[in-house]
Amino acid sequence: MKILIINGPNLNMLGKREEEHYGQWTLKDLEKSLKEEFKNCHFDFFQSNIEGEIVSKIHEVCDDNYDGLIINAGAYTHTSIAIADALKILNIPIVEVHISNIYKREEFRHKSFIAPVAIGQISGFGKYSYFLAVRSLLYLKCSF
Repeated sequence: MKILIINGPNLNMLGKREEEHYGQWTLKDLEKSLKEEFKNCHFDFFQSNIEGEIVSKIHEVCDDNYDGLIINAGAYTHTSIAIADALKILNIPIVEVHISNIYKREEFRHKSFIAPVAIGQISGFGKYSYFLAVRSLLYLKCSF
């Protein structure tokens, strides 16, 4: 299974910011852990702090034959209609993830423009939100 994981703004700073929400692990730690846990999957990882770069990466997915997309758009989750519109183009399952429980945080984080486009949303399980997202894609692949 070929999965693209897109991470948005400030996620490159994991391990250095708001440990009470995000823990001490880094994005590289997460990527390594996912590869070790899911040896039967091929992962491509992309992170950008720039909305347009994320939109462009989503456009590339149309040509790269991915089986699924996991996206943590960070703050763009709550602001980016452009990312949501780009995701609508895809014909693969999309899982929205968040490290923290966005519904236990500031009210502006309770609205997601991505949720209506995704098959589901996983939040609040720390780095394991990503693991659960991969498992959900694997489950869906086996169900069809």
